[in-house]
Amino acid sequence: MAKRKIRIGEKTLDAIDYKDSIFLRRFLNSQAKIYPPKRYNVDTYSQRQIARAIKRSRHMALLPFTVK
Repeated sequence: MAKRKIRIGEKTLDAIDYKDSIFLRRFLNSQAKIYPPKRYNVDTYSQRQIARAIKRSRHMALLPFTVK
């Protein structure tokens, strides 16, 4: 079975890389909270992939858990 494509608005991606912190910052607000899926017109599957990538990136210290 082929992997699902990740849709973000009109764009389609093969995968979300947790090391791409610049891309992932788009999905965080000023308090480092993950935006809801409505904000970027993201489906449920893609939102889970984004959240998982953000959490991995935070664990690897590429993104902050909180902002001072």
